[in-house]
Amino acid sequence: MTSGRTTRRDFLKHAAIASSITLRFAPALAQPAAGRVVVIGGGFAGATCARFVKRLDPRVVVTLVEANATFTACPFSNEVIAGSRDLRDQEFTYDRIAGGGVELAKQAATAIDVQSRGVTLADGTRIGYDRLVVAPGIELRWDAVHGYSEDAAERMPHAWKAGAQTLLLRRQLEAMEDGGVVVITAPPNPYRCPPGPYERASLIADYLKTKKPRSKVIVLDAKDAFSKQKLFQAAWKELYPGLLEWVSLSSGGQVSLVDAATMTVATDFQTYKAAVANIIPPQKAGHIAELAGVADRTGWCPIDPVTFESKLQPNIHVIGDAAIAGAMPKSAFAANAQAKVCAAAVTGLLAGAMPAPAKLINTCYSLAAPDYGISVAAVYQPANGQLAEVEGAGGVSPLDAPQTTRAAEAHYADGWFRTITAEVFG
Repeated sequence: MTSGRTTRRDFLKHAAIASSITLRFAPALAQPAAGRVVVIGGGFAGATCARFVKRLDPRVVVTLVEANATFTACPFSNEVIAGSRDLRDQEFTYDRIAGGGVELAKQAATAIDVQSRGVTLADGTRIGYDRLVVAPGIELRWDAVHGYSEDAAERMPHAWKAGAQTLLLRRQLEAMEDGGVVVITAPPNPYRCPPGPYERASLIADYLKTKKPRSKVIVLDAKDAFSKQKLFQAAWKELYPGLLEWVSLSSGGQVSLVDAATMTVATDFQTYKAAVANIIPPQKAGHIAELAGVADRTGWCPIDPVTFESKLQPNIHVIGDAAIAGAMPKSAFAANAQAKVCAAAVTGLLAGAMPAPAKLINTCYSLAAPDYGISVAAVYQPANGQLAEVEGAGGVSPLDAPQTTRAAEAHYADGWFRTITAEVFG
């Protein structure tokens, strides 16, 4: 993959160096400051941050608040939907994190007192903190699509939180008769994993091409442009001609109504009868962000780009999908990178040191078919109060790459997933 002067080999080398900088050049704590850090949310952002705070300063008491005993990863869950991966390959426990000295509170956080710095758990237990890190991921905006609700999602799954919904959508595809129409709705920006709906459409099309060739995938989009658009559309033209249709916003892709009883999805111009309907609604930060007072009117959380401290509440940091991170997308890779920078900032602030600005990296892989990978990579740094992309520092898969390159990208994607899950949960 090349873009300008940056090659994939150079980028990955620089990424490895940058990843190590967070640890090597974190504030030197000759006499580590004692303190208590509470992290809410055990996904890629929260679990990484809890683990790295403890590594950077072992004297800090770190508590990870997470109600679920198992984390189910969203990256590669589209392969589960398409039938080429088992959901068990997406599931990870917190045993190794606890083994590293992080305390686990296996309950939901129900309240946050920003004045007295305390987190209340579902059983009424209260945990005090010096610094709080909120990594709640996303919450679906059920009221944003007329007719859609939690009940409707049992017939028209969103599958945007990996787990039971992932398997439900997979079972529906398996049960669908050949010749059926699969309708996928893509939400407006911002939302978790910008290229996710288009990877999903691709992998479902790959499944149908082999198993149910008279069927079709229609993507109804609330946007006129999307991540890796040229790469995806080139893949669709090559792999799925006549099988996959994308309807943009300006072409009537904005969904105005869904009806789970009749399995219909309506826009202002047309009504689609779906055999399988995957409704991906607009999103906002997880509910605990509202309780903490760190979400603004957009539903997302403004942060300082150097420390990830909330711009609305002192001593609370927000990382991962919930954060307004400027040009940096909402992805697992980004969440992991933000968590490391935040961990260094938190340990520094506990020691009385002001953290220095850091550069963050995001690489996003997508699959247009199981052996057809595409990617985009970028570097970000604080600028004018937000995270801005460093011009010329990233790269994107070439449009004219041969199949050997596409297969290599798919292999890189699998390697990235194995590496990041081993680092966080292994």
